[in-house]
Amino acid sequence: MAKPCGLMKPCHLVKPVSATRVSGRYLTHQKGLPSLPIPPLQQTCERYITALEPIVEVDELKHTKELLDDFQKAGGVGERLQSSLEKRASKSFQLSDEYCEHIEPLVLQNQLKYFFTSVCSETLPIEYLGGKPLCMNQYYEVLSSCRIPGLQKDSVVNHSKSSRPPKHITVVHNFQFFVLDVYNSDGTPLTSDQLCVQLERICSSSEQTNMEPVGILTTQHRDSWGKAYLNLIKDKINKKSVLAIQRSIFTLCLDGAMPRVSDETRRSSAAVQMLHGGGSQLNSGNRWFDKTLQFIVGEDGTCGANYEHAPAEGPPIVALIDHVVEYTGKPEMTRSPMVPLPMPQKLHFNITPEIKKDIEEAKHNMNILVDDLDMRVTVFGHFGKEVPKSHKMSPDAFIQVALQLAYYRMYQRCCATYESASLRMFRLGRTDTIRSASNASAAFVKAFDDPNKQKVDLMVKAVTAHRSYTNMAISGQAIDRHLLGLKLQALEENLSVPELFKDPAYGKALHYQLSTSQVPAKADCVMCFGPVVQNGYGVCYNPMKDHINFAVSSFNTCKETSAAQLAQAVEDALLDLRTLLEQTPRAKL
Repeated sequence: MAKPCGLMKPCHLVKPVSATRVSGRYLTHQKGLPSLPIPPLQQTCERYITALEPIVEVDELKHTKELLDDFQKAGGVGERLQSSLEKRASKSFQLSDEYCEHIEPLVLQNQLKYFFTSVCSETLPIEYLGGKPLCMNQYYEVLSSCRIPGLQKDSVVNHSKSSRPPKHITVVHNFQFFVLDVYNSDGTPLTSDQLCVQLERICSSSEQTNMEPVGILTTQHRDSWGKAYLNLIKDKINKKSVLAIQRSIFTLCLDGAMPRVSDETRRSSAAVQMLHGGGSQLNSGNRWFDKTLQFIVGEDGTCGANYEHAPAEGPPIVALIDHVVEYTGKPEMTRSPMVPLPMPQKLHFNITPEIKKDIEEAKHNMNILVDDLDMRVTVFGHFGKEVPKSHKMSPDAFIQVALQLAYYRMYQRCCATYESASLRMFRLGRTDTIRSASNASAAFVKAFDDPNKQKVDLMVKAVTAHRSYTNMAISGQAIDRHLLGLKLQALEENLSVPELFKDPAYGKALHYQLSTSQVPAKADCVMCFGPVVQNGYGVCYNPMKDHINFAVSSFNTCKETSAAQLAQAVEDALLDLRTLLEQTPRAKL
């Protein structure tokens, strides 16, 4: 299952355009959630310095401290920006600007009856964390939504709450798009048998394989796609087809054959099929990457999903996948009604020479991206989350410390590390950053291969420090969204960007050579995404009871990085951590 991050970095200012929620239960729940807090300025400045210590040089740190002293002095610009943020504390700034500085393509970054009905009626069970209710808004942004390209900024539109909510999905096969109504005339959803009939009709009427892959336009650099989009929808037929895709509940991609691979690389091949489709000669044009949710089924039965990141984070998608997997294991009790089904409607596009040129450009650029990405999906089969839990350690913190050890062994240095932290305890909260490279983790990884060091105490401190930062982040007290808010506030007030944000150390802090995410699922799956910097890695993992699924990515054009080497280093680090724990008396832990 693919997540558009890294190579799929969303770009521009992303403006949500959604209808007002009308469910009393939903509104009552949402209004009862607190707004995202604005941490004290001094607290963030102190924590920022602490976060820099393991990743910058001493002289750089000294310079940054001087900038911070000037930034937060009484009557200074920091105090002014902090005051402005506190005045608008009830508003959310992170959704619209979390993706605003990126202009890269979106590419590289089944029974839905119960889930879809619950979303439409806004009756999904409220989730809790530590006894506290979580914001459920992201669940209602996944279906019937789509990203719309613009010249200066993108927008996200959600059609599920319109006066006539969509009743169709988009099916794409051999680069040809179809509207498939998934409800009968009496309002009941199609049964699996009915769906099969309709999908067979679509496949039989789209056997032609020399069609122009209009969908590949959505893989383009957002500036290029914004211009091509306006040109595409000048034609009334094209505009009608595009609107049908944008309004659909989701897209179902029926892919053509992928190259045969060995059993050893099968998982990695499946991952890139979900992520980018394999290039213009394979299935990259068999997509509409602006669509929030795309289910993908390969000719060989490989299946998964690709989602566009702007409206939601991973948890709603994982919940959907878990439900699909669980539901498909149950026998269907509903009998198909004895009524004729309308023929699925094919969407047509008029391809002008200019649009043809845009398509060829998109093909060329897409193939460059595909060739550059190295994706390795591995299953760490020696143990799962039960081992760290048996030692009273957080599985996530345990894995993050192993990632720090693996990276240090490869490069003999620590790097800025991003792990996503959910802010769903707050109304419309998205994410903040867990900075996994800490002073405690640095002390541990530097000492690990020294036989004279007492390593277990350092390991416990490293795991504890990560857990502490995680708790700080999910409670709205981390530093990155706050710093971003201060910077954006300066821009909004037409002030010069404070020197703090021009500091090389700030650039180094945001240059995440390890971009990571734990996406736990009940299903035995893993999400994948590309690196967020050219000389970095993307690492996603799903800790299961007895094993851990990993997806590790890097860029082939960077000679410093290797997804295969990091994956092996992570495996070695996990085994070494277990050995360390097993050799240590429980009383010392």
